[in-house]
Amino acid sequence: MTIYIVLKSEKQDRKPTGGNSQTLLQQLARTPDKLFGKAFGQQYGALCFRYKEGGSEIEVLVITSRESRRWIIPKGWPMKGKKPYEAAAIEAWEEAGVRGKAKKKPVGRYTYLKELDDGNVAPCIVEMFQIEVTEISTDFKERGQRLFDWVSPSEAARRVREIELKSLLVNFKPNATKTRG
Repeated sequence: MTIYIVLKSEKQDRKPTGGNSQTLLQQLARTPDKLFGKAFGQQYGALCFRYKEGGSEIEVLVITSRESRRWIIPKGWPMKGKKPYEAAAIEAWEEAGVRGKAKKKPVGRYTYLKELDDGNVAPCIVEMFQIEVTEISTDFKERGQRLFDWVSPSEAARRVREIELKSLLVNFKPNATKTRG
């Protein structure tokens, strides 16, 4: 059985190429050095969750990307002077206005292709850190630039595009320490 994966460039979604549309994967196949010529970029992501009121079921936070509006989780590049879990927590605050207790050890990782502003593609590895959300604000850096939603882990997995992230979300079980009151 053959499985074909088609990844569309975010820029292609915004700027039709007049009948010459190609997938990101097709572009990379012609210039493999763009994909394999350098090391994977490192990013840190926040797997934000909260307990549903009065129960042990959880909801997971998903947000949209600013450009393509596809569903993702908060994530970003390393930050000078910050530990990986701290960087993930800062991304969660800046992108979604949520704060909480971040675990210091990653709960998993996934890979994806990030299209950079210059049109090049950077393969990235995202280490995911669990954050139990205890504070939600309406005043944060990227307010109005993204949509967000609290959904079941299986619904979060359905919405995101990256296969490894889907698996991480659908199998997510919070690591101990409930801070709910």
